[in-house]
Amino acid sequence: MEASIIISVAIIILMIASNWVIFTKAGKPGWASIIPIYNIIVLLEVVGKPWWWLLLMMFVPIVNVVFAIWMINLLSKSFGKGVGYTLGLLFLSIIFYPILAFGSARYVGPAGK
Repeated sequence: MEASIIISVAIIILMIASNWVIFTKAGKPGWASIIPIYNIIVLLEVVGKPWWWLLLMMFVPIVNVVFAIWMINLLSKSFGKGVGYTLGLLFLSIIFYPILAFGSARYVGPAGK
C-alpha cells in the first residue's frame, strides 16, 4: 500500500512539474498550473481560446468532453505537434506531457487563432 502511495505522489509531482514548464515555455507564470480553475483559464490563453470556454466545459454535458479534447489538440498544435501527439496527450498523458515540457518542443503561438 505504501508503494502505491509513493508512486501516486511521484506521478502527481511529475505532472505538476510538466504543466509548470509548459506554462513557462508559453510565457505564462508556472505557478498558475497549481491553482484550480485558474490553470484552465491560463491554458485557454495559451491555446488561444476565450475564457468563457471554461463555463461551457464546467456546465454543459457532452460539450465539456468535446471542448477538453479540442483544447488538448490545440495545445499540441501550439507547440508545433500534430494529431498523433494529441492522441498521445490524451491516452498516455504520463509520458507525453513530460516530453512536451522537458523535450525540445517550443511554443510557436496559440493554435486557436
